[in-house]
Amino acid sequence: MFAQPLSSARHFTPLPDSGSMLLRTLVTAALTASAGFPALLCSQPAGTPVRTADPAVRGVPLSVFPRFVELAPGVFGYEEIREPGFTTVSLVVIGTQGVLIADGQGSVAATQTLLDRIRTMTPLPVRWYVVGSDHGDHTAGNSALPRDVQYVVHRHSLAQMRRDSAAAVAAGRTPVVVPSRAMTDDRETIDVGGISVDVRFLGRAHTGGDLMVHVPAARILFMSEAYLNRVFPAMRSAYPTEWAATIDQALALPNVERFVPGHGFIETASVSREELVTFRDAVRAVIVEVTRLKARGLTIDEAIAQAQWGAYGGWFLAQQQGAIAVRQVWKELDGTVK
Repeated sequence: MFAQPLSSARHFTPLPDSGSMLLRTLVTAALTASAGFPALLCSQPAGTPVRTADPAVRGVPLSVFPRFVELAPGVFGYEEIREPGFTTVSLVVIGTQGVLIADGQGSVAATQTLLDRIRTMTPLPVRWYVVGSDHGDHTAGNSALPRDVQYVVHRHSLAQMRRDSAAAVAAGRTPVVVPSRAMTDDRETIDVGGISVDVRFLGRAHTGGDLMVHVPAARILFMSEAYLNRVFPAMRSAYPTEWAATIDQALALPNVERFVPGHGFIETASVSREELVTFRDAVRAVIVEVTRLKARGLTIDEAIAQAQWGAYGGWFLAQQQGAIAVRQVWKELDGTVK
């Protein structure tokens, strides 16, 4: 989602204006500490959680992260907290032949923590790794993965990872591990042993090489950064209009009940569909608003200053990502998105 990977998802540094969020988090943590909130594996909480990506507003203390959320036998979502305080989600599928991970974390340390947590559930090796998003907050830690892991990556993302790795070497940072090959089709099926997994490319969205992981038997679709649950549409490298169409493709899949985001909380099946529709509507609303402002003859800077996002303006990262979205939709309207 962001241009640069973060050093560690284990450390929380609030934004300058997020003092109240930190205070709410600390209070919530204090109130729940004595309740024995599970830190490793959780089921869906009782009641109806507040629909937000903000852990404090949702009432989830940062101390419980990272955590697994069991989605089906052998299928888990992994929620880790990253700056500025929302979740980065990985998918973990454990079969009899090994483990599949879709999307890592934003640093070597955070990805190693994910691997260590997987080892508490199974001694089987991590054999497959799906690059759902090529952005650094999902790939910067992949040097922690086993050297013989089998990558599944879209050709667009493979090209981007090559560029990112070269840039990291030039800057003296840990390079991104670059897969040796890309998918040759828009669908690849992997048998992890007792569980069949379909890796799908349904269209360009957040990165252009967006891959999703479908577990048909569990009726689950992990959407990586094509679905940001209550996080303002981050469009730095997006294809805005195609993104909305790609979400429609996901919603139309016949064997999916639960949609798992790349950022934001994992929801129950029915809520996840509702929230995915809401996110698609947010993408469309951004496009409509920027189109309106451009039609008025405004400059980009004027459009950024005057953009009205309505309810979506209260979503996580709206202040940061709103200007970026205006610029990307503007480029799409001009026909200059590469």
